[in-house]
Amino acid sequence: MKMIYRFHLSFALLLICILAITAALIYPLLLDTLVDNQRKELRDQAGLLMEWTPVMPLLPAQENDGQVPQVPAEQKNLTTASSTGMTNAVLIAPGEKVVYSTLTSEATTELVQLSKQDSLGSRGIWQGKDDQYIIETLSIPGVKPDEQGVTAVMTAPLSKIKAMQLALFERLMIILSVGGIFAFLLSMLISRRLVKPLWKLKAELNKVEMRRFSEVQLIETGGEIGEVAKAVHNLASELDKYQHTQKQFFQNASHELKTPLMSIQGYAEGIKDGIFTGEHANKGLDVIVKECERLKKIVTEMILLAKLESEGGIFHMDRVSVRELIAEALERINPLLVKSGLQIETTGPGNGQELMIYADREKLLQALINILGNATRYAKETIRIETSADSEGIDIGISDDGEGIPEPLLSQLFERFVKGKNGETGLGLAISRAIVEQCRGRISAHNEPGGGAAFVLRFPPLS
Repeated sequence: MKMIYRFHLSFALLLICILAITAALIYPLLLDTLVDNQRKELRDQAGLLMEWTPVMPLLPAQENDGQVPQVPAEQKNLTTASSTGMTNAVLIAPGEKVVYSTLTSEATTELVQLSKQDSLGSRGIWQGKDDQYIIETLSIPGVKPDEQGVTAVMTAPLSKIKAMQLALFERLMIILSVGGIFAFLLSMLISRRLVKPLWKLKAELNKVEMRRFSEVQLIETGGEIGEVAKAVHNLASELDKYQHTQKQFFQNASHELKTPLMSIQGYAEGIKDGIFTGEHANKGLDVIVKECERLKKIVTEMILLAKLESEGGIFHMDRVSVRELIAEALERINPLLVKSGLQIETTGPGNGQELMIYADREKLLQALINILGNATRYAKETIRIETSADSEGIDIGISDDGEGIPEPLLSQLFERFVKGKNGETGLGLAISRAIVEQCRGRISAHNEPGGGAAFVLRFPPLS
């Protein structure tokens, strides 16, 4: 099932559950509330009826065939209309004399008997012949302490309350249902706006699956989905660059390997066929040996670079002193410096602070030797090494006074088989970059304003 349908189904089930719970809770609450309101009205009406009791002539009990005195027409307006419009009243004088009643004689007699029961106040419901009634009693004590007072018994039919409960409940459910429908429609609109970018994102991921990285478009949307879309677009860009780099790598590798192999094959066939003899044959053998050494170096560096980029377990990290690391690197390339007649200038922190970084000493030493070896090929007189530190990290800068790096090469200087006019295999700086990054550092290159190339290795401070 599609996600949007799951959203719709989940929200619809949620609304149904809310409506069911609301109905189960509100329906009995409505009855309790209406009954309480009706009882209050009955008490108020009883109070109004009792107001004229002290001045009303109490009618003597009559034996008119057991008939209860009926309410005079002019006194019927003493009971106010209730919320049900069906309030009945019985007024009982001392001696259980009924002086006022809106009920039949039989009902009045039964109600008088009920009014004498102690449980009437707690039960409050009278089961008549045709209906249930809510009962409220109000008594006024007599003038003398031992004198019986006047009691008013008020009743209202429960069926009218239940009818009002049902009507209010139906209206409430209609309102909630209409609100739920609008909420459901709104959720459909919102979920569609949320899911639509996901559909587009899925289409772009299909392009990634088909390796059509350059065709992946950025999905313009907000929130977390927008962040995921940007991440997918950036991933596709990186994969496209990687794919392009891989193609270039195979092209360059085939070219770098093909050239010495052609030389080796040409001289070997010439010597075999007797074309090269004597001194020419010896010269050809020297070329074969040199080209074999070059091939060996290229293959060795390619294997090393592949290991550096794919095998993290070959790095053994530890605390390394920057000063000792630079001193050992200069000692290793000292023969090249002497041969080229170059001077080394080193500067460090002014306070004599010992700078420490966390890295693989041997591999980082190889990275420094590669960079210094490049500097010896292009420097004219001096190579400068500067170390500095701040709150964000430690920098090792290596610069020379040569002609600098050609601008077209700056953006791809650390890629494989990219080399200048005096370069060898084109893998040295790529190896240095891989080592520095595996040691949690960054490497960059630029041209100095006064001329010459500069490399900066930046490492995070020790925590």
